[in-house]
Amino acid sequence: MTFDFTPTTIDDIAPERRPSFALALVPVFAVVAFLGVGSAVLGLDPHVPLLWSIVFVGAFGIYLGYDWPELSDGVANGLLMGIQALLIIFTIYALIATWVEAGTIPAMMYYGLELLTPSVFLPVAAILAAVVAFSIGSSWTTVGTLGVAFVGIGAGLGVPAPMTVGAVISGAYAGDKQSPLSDTTNLAAGVTNTPLYDHIRRMRTGTAVAFGLSVAGFAVLGLQAAGEIPTDRVVEIQTAIAGAYDLSVLVFLPLVVTFGLALYGFPALPTLVAGVFAGVITSIAVQGTGFVAAWEVFMSGTAPETGTDLVNDLLATGGLTGSAWTITVVVAALSLGGLLERTGVLAVLAHRLSQGVRSSGSLIAGTGASAILVNVLTAQQYMSIVLPGLTLRNLYEEFDLDSEELSRAVEAAGTPTGALLPWHAGGVFMASATGVPTLEYAPFYLFGLLSPLVLFVMAFSGLGVPTTSRREQPHYAD
Repeated sequence: MTFDFTPTTIDDIAPERRPSFALALVPVFAVVAFLGVGSAVLGLDPHVPLLWSIVFVGAFGIYLGYDWPELSDGVANGLLMGIQALLIIFTIYALIATWVEAGTIPAMMYYGLELLTPSVFLPVAAILAAVVAFSIGSSWTTVGTLGVAFVGIGAGLGVPAPMTVGAVISGAYAGDKQSPLSDTTNLAAGVTNTPLYDHIRRMRTGTAVAFGLSVAGFAVLGLQAAGEIPTDRVVEIQTAIAGAYDLSVLVFLPLVVTFGLALYGFPALPTLVAGVFAGVITSIAVQGTGFVAAWEVFMSGTAPETGTDLVNDLLATGGLTGSAWTITVVVAALSLGGLLERTGVLAVLAHRLSQGVRSSGSLIAGTGASAILVNVLTAQQYMSIVLPGLTLRNLYEEFDLDSEELSRAVEAAGTPTGALLPWHAGGVFMASATGVPTLEYAPFYLFGLLSPLVLFVMAFSGLGVPTTSRREQPHYAD
């Protein structure tokens, strides 16, 4: 996916409208305070504190001298950056519903309960998710399909759902980062002018270390979760599924179609739409669902009556209309990010970062920190790659660092960390698709925690970081 977007730099801002560093921190602290108090203290849905933040930053922009057309253009740019994410959210919600109705996800749960045990479930879930995400280039698709099934399998095995979700998301993002089919991987390479496979190779060591430690962590957690397999629960779930769905091999047709097209190199959105049609066709042909009823599932989701409340809850979906809560949060967050970009707040923060750089290691670590900050403020992983990727590119040239150092830093810290934030597009989607709140799975999302940490350790220790050859002590005038 390409973006016709160039972030604002400090030189693009007229001096009379350019906020000082101290002034630029005001909306940043306000956003953090609104989100913290509104969500964590008052227990409000993130829509409300996001609205407070949008109003505050808009008023801040007016104070700086921006008019409404300029601010609305900023909102539009923020939405443009996230349009593919919005369309994918719509489609995956519908896809999950049609795959449940088709029997695809129920069959994955049924057979998974026969093959897995609690002690190996978590590391196996992480590794399988990584393989699938690497193959199709989409962490979101992996979590929305395989992840939903694994939540059901984990419930049958007595594994806590937050652990299951943490393992699946860890594998999904680790595989996504190394996939040449991934949109974020291609975006990071593109905005930094780095050959794609050079970018992937440069990420390999850090990704392997972070994911290896994650799998080891899940193996330990799996041993803690191990014990007597709850046979009665497994039988109850399998009996309920087998009584409600035809579990013949044909129910895997949507899976074959979707992953087959992804492996063949089709873009994510048309691939997911094809998966929706395959789910509807399978529902009609295999499960005997009527044509109109199958498309009503697409719109409104599923409410199965299997005779077992646990299975009913696991397989209940919202369909296309069920994405409304998620979509509205993401739209509000993207609008906020667009306003912060247009008012020059992000440009001033990036400029101050460049002033504080004194070595190659601090530049790489600072790039990772800026990617995380952009994730926090804009709620969009594309922004976390594009903004530091474009604004810091010249600084890497001045330090004689290859562009792949920049591309590695923005993706190692930007791509996986969004799913740790309850208001971020990634966090909102993962929580909605799996039914586990972001703050509950976040402690078990080991790869999201370890990926930037490994980047920082490598940067500050000098491990694998080239030495600065052109200038050791860069200096910038205010």
